[in-house]
This record gives sequence, C-alpha cells and structure tokens, in this order.
Amino acid sequence: MAATAAAPSSSAFISRRRGLASAAAFRGGASRIRSPRCVLGSEQLRVVDEGKRVAAAEPRAKVWTPRAPAQEPRFAALQPEARDSRMKIFSGTANRPLAQEIASYLGVDLGQVLIKRFADGEIYVQLQESVRGCDVFLVQPTCSPVNENLMELFIMIDACRRASARTITVVIPYFGYARADRKAQGREAITAKLSANLLTEAGCDRVIVCDIHSTQALGYFDIPVDHIHGQPVILDYLASKTISKDLVVVSPDVGGVVRARAFAKKLSDAPLAIVDKRRQGHNMSEARA
Repeated sequence: MAATAAAPSSSAFISRRRGLASAAAFRGGASRIRSPRCVLGSEQLRVVDEGKRVAAAEPRAKVWTPRAPAQEPRFAALQPEARDSRMKIFSGTANRPLAQEIASYLGVDLGQVLIKRFADGEIYVQLQESVRGCDVFLVQPTCSPVNENLMELFIMIDACRRASARTITVVIPYFGYARADRKAQGREAITAKLSANLLTEAGCDRVIVCDIHSTQALGYFDIPVDHIHGQPVILDYLASKTISKDLVVVSPDVGGVVRARAFAKKLSDAPLAIVDKRRQGHNMSEARA
C-alpha cells in the first residue's frame, strides 16, 4: 500500500517541475519579445520616427563612425578601473558626434539612452542604464530646430532627476533664444530668461554654455553657470596656419567689437575693421561700407 501511495506523489512532483520549467521558458521568451525597439548605443544612433517600427529588411542609414581624439594625458594614464564610474555622459539627437568626441577625450563610454518620437510628434526618453548617485552630463545644443531640441533637453533632465541622479549638468554649446535677452520694443518677451527658468525648474543643477550672445544673459540663471570661450582654440588653429602680414580682423557689427579687438591684440596687434550693419527687421540686415 505504501508503494502504491508513493507512486502518485512522485508523478505529481515530476509534473509540477515540468510545469515550472515551461513557465520559466515562457517568461524568458516574453522578455525577449518586450525588448526595446531602438537603443542609442555608444556606436550608433537609431530613432524611430512617427512611431513606426524599423524593419530588418529596410536599408539603414550610414552609421557615423566617431574619430578617436587624443585623450588628455592624465586621463589616458588612468586604468579603466581607477576612473570615476559615477560620471555619466549622455547625448540628445542635436549633435551626437560632439558628445562622442567629448566622451572619447575623457576616456569614458557614452551613456545609452532611448529617444524616439510618437506619431503625434511627442518625444519619448528612457535611460538605458542606472544613474543613481551619479554625476550626469547632458550634451545638447539647442540649435535648429530650437524648440524640438530644447524640449528634448527638458525631458532628458526630468528622466535623470526621476532616476535619482546626484547632479545634472547641462552642456549647451549653442544656447537658443540667447539673443532675446532684452525688450527692444514694447510687449515683447525676454525668452532668454524664460529658457533659463525652464532649465532650472526641470531639475538642472549647473549649466555650461559656450560663447553666449551676451554675458548679461548669464544673470538670468538662478543656478551656477560656466561660460567657456572658443577663442583659445581658434587662436591655436590660426597660429598653425601660414598667415600673411596683411591680416585684418573684422567685426560684423558694433556689438562684436570687444571680441574682435581681443582677437586682434592676440594676433600681434592686427588692424581692426568694423562693418556698419543695420537691421531692417527680423532676419533682415543691411551692411554698408
């Protein structure tokens, strides 16, 4: 009787194990089905436009191959395990090659992020790696299309903040709306101040800009701002070229005289010329000799 009773129990145990194995296989297959459709890796960028799936048979666009710039010697000397793993660099879709070169220069991998647009034009952002307790740098110039890139930056900041990033630093080589820094006429908006407020409210901790249109716009931010200049890089480039003694530095308008004079002084006190530019309206200007 004991042997007879043990047989059903043993068969039930084997049947239960087979059922658990089948359930595990199903969950594994389901997880593969739910894998992301497009991922921004460190070597390639794929964006699904208008919510359409990119078929495998469709020809892909040529993948941009980043050139490896020379690393800073003090960064190159560090072993991979000795580098600060808390620093993360992510890029939007405005200028990914620039972000890739920055990451290569620092000797780190560009962070993985999923960015796509739905059929109605809405932007979707999801970080593909953990940033909890990390110092995050977002590289996103707000060039044309300005509104698209600016909104994408806001969403990236919010995604990092909700992912518990320790600090969020935004790198904006070209700051859109920076020229709208004052009221030239009545009933106008100061969009530079509005953009600064939106960056702060989105959760940004620090901003890095390059050669902003007017330094007074730096005062619109309620968070620290680092203003870097491209003049040393341009001067090094000009120094590597063979330039004749008839060099003249030209300022395109009166507002650029200070920067043009600084360039002329660094170029062996070269002569300075100023263009008389007069604006007839938005996107309309006239230059006179």
